[in-house]
Amino acid sequence: MPLNLKDIQAPISSEMKEFESKFRDSMKSKVLLLDKIMSYIVKRKGKQMRPMFVFLSAGIAGGINESTHRGAALIELLHTATLVHDDVVDDANYRRGFFSINALWKNKIAVLVGDYLLSRGLLLSMDHQDFHLLRIVSNAVREMSEGELLQMEKARKLDINEEVYYDIIRQKTASLIASCCAVGAASAGQENGTIEKMREFGEKVGMAFQIKDDLFDYGTSEIGKPLGIDIKEKKMTLPLIYALNQAGWLEKKSIINKIKNNSSKTKVVNEIIEFVKNSGGIEYANEVMQQYYNEATDIINSFEDSTYKTSLLELVQFTIEREK
Repeated sequence: MPLNLKDIQAPISSEMKEFESKFRDSMKSKVLLLDKIMSYIVKRKGKQMRPMFVFLSAGIAGGINESTHRGAALIELLHTATLVHDDVVDDANYRRGFFSINALWKNKIAVLVGDYLLSRGLLLSMDHQDFHLLRIVSNAVREMSEGELLQMEKARKLDINEEVYYDIIRQKTASLIASCCAVGAASAGQENGTIEKMREFGEKVGMAFQIKDDLFDYGTSEIGKPLGIDIKEKKMTLPLIYALNQAGWLEKKSIINKIKNNSSKTKVVNEIIEFVKNSGGIEYANEVMQQYYNEATDIINSFEDSTYKTSLLELVQFTIEREK
């Protein structure tokens, strides 16, 4: 029976309800337009996996308190700010099936909304002297920006090897989940060793999460229909990198040439997807994802048994078994 987030959330269901109302309060503004946009952002909330990681990490590391709630709100505020700015950068009209802020209110307003969310996060930490939490989350935002820029730089030349790919996803995706787990442990009053252990756990989960995301692009029967969005955007992901490494010089040159010049054509995208599948790229990426998953579960298994631990292990499982 597949896992669902509602069951995983059970040990922290009251905290998640409280988080939602506190998060809305932390976004309030006297400016009518801004308040309207904030309400819209709250309505289109996603799976809320980040706050779940914060609360479950705090639970496993010593207990949930007011500082944990502020840490979860801080991460969600800063993360939402980066998403609003990302949609402007990508010229994206949709986010999670809803219109993006820039699609409804234009780029100028979207950029200012992102700035507002950032400032609310900073003030929330400053007002309560949560400097240790702010440091963790600010590092993640810096890494996310660097990861995005590194990917953009490499997309121009298509010269990404496996090592560079891991660097990009570690910064772009894993750093945020790592900060959720570190913030949870730090809010519970843990010493640096345990905070670092939880950060490392979150990083490994984030790596597995992103590899799973990259596999969606290839639409195997378990994952869904072929999409090829990453190929169209000239993003080099693990299945493709592995496949290119297995190819001879001439075939490699031909595939890179197709990505550079014809990646917008559906026929070409399908050819590249077939090339990756035939080269064992899907299997290889699945193996690497499983390795990160195993390393993450090994870290959590070193903690005492509890309902928080059980849910955290299920949440990790959910990240690599999800269908979208």
